[in-house]
Amino acid sequence: MRKPTLYQSLKAKRRSQQLVIGVTWYTPESWAAIKATATDPECFEDSFEQWKAMAVAARRNFQRSGVMALECQIDPTAFAAWCAANQQENNSTARGEYVAEVLSAAHSKAD
Repeated sequence: MRKPTLYQSLKAKRRSQQLVIGVTWYTPESWAAIKATATDPECFEDSFEQWKAMAVAARRNFQRSGVMALECQIDPTAFAAWCAANQQENNSTARGEYVAEVLSAAHSKAD
């Protein structure tokens, strides 16, 4: 049996190590609460329905490209506590960091 080429090995490794990203996810209530306290409310769509349509399309596009996109619900109370503990404002960077930390913590518990 022939040994696989480096290219074949890397291709197989890439398939087995699927990229996983967190997609910030809201309920109508949490979307309104987070937007109301955001320092960058202009980054939000005009309505929850517009946000949801955009988020569903983005998640679908990630998944089509082979990226596992996991929904991560933001709880406004937990997020506000995280912002205070980490000296962060409620902005897009902090929301992204929060989602990454939540998913990372959930993933490490699952292992």
